[in-house]
Amino acid sequence: MGNFDFHDDYMAAWNGCGPAATALSRSGTWYVFDYGMVVSTAPEPADWVALERETGLKLAQASSPYWAHREGFDAGALETAEYWARVLGRPADAEQLEKLEELDAAQWSHLNCATLSVLETLAGEGAQLALLSNMPAGMSERYLDGSPWSGYFAKMFFSGKLGVAKPDRRIFAHVLADLRAAPRDVVFIDDNEPNIDAARALGIRSIHFTPETDLWRELAAAPVRDS
Repeated sequence: MGNFDFHDDYMAAWNGCGPAATALSRSGTWYVFDYGMVVSTAPEPADWVALERETGLKLAQASSPYWAHREGFDAGALETAEYWARVLGRPADAEQLEKLEELDAAQWSHLNCATLSVLETLAGEGAQLALLSNMPAGMSERYLDGSPWSGYFAKMFFSGKLGVAKPDRRIFAHVLADLRAAPRDVVFIDDNEPNIDAARALGIRSIHFTPETDLWRELAAAPVRDS
């Protein structure tokens, strides 16, 4: 894998995504999107190979230390150096840390063209858009520095910066308070079923996003909020 350029990578995906054609949004509603596996797609095999070359470890498996310590990293409980030390089983120097962070950001940077089309349409309709992502603070800063998709969102919430992650109800309470929105005035889109369950338990209208989800159809069919 060569040097990663956020702008070039994002724009390559961007240019292949066009807007949809029918009104989707509902007045007075906030549309809150997850990032990973909703705005972005899964890492590609080549991404995991690049991390394996750098670490000497196979990290894609759910049982790997990459995933075993990820929840704490996403929630801000682990700093960058501590997380990667746990993954590697040893401390990493500053140069390797930078490389690992670059590779990690790169593998989650592949954009979902269908979701981008929906975002483009919602934004064109003047919809209220927010992002709620379980993401380490450092990764969120990298993306915000060079990702055109961030311009769609009036509000962005990252677990690493907030110190709490989905599905903890506290992060949903924080988002609702910041948006000054009642649960019934929010549509939440996420790929993780426990996150969906937590949001629904609070009365937030939610869409469980999978690779087969037709988000256009789901949003168009979403009921109008009660007055």
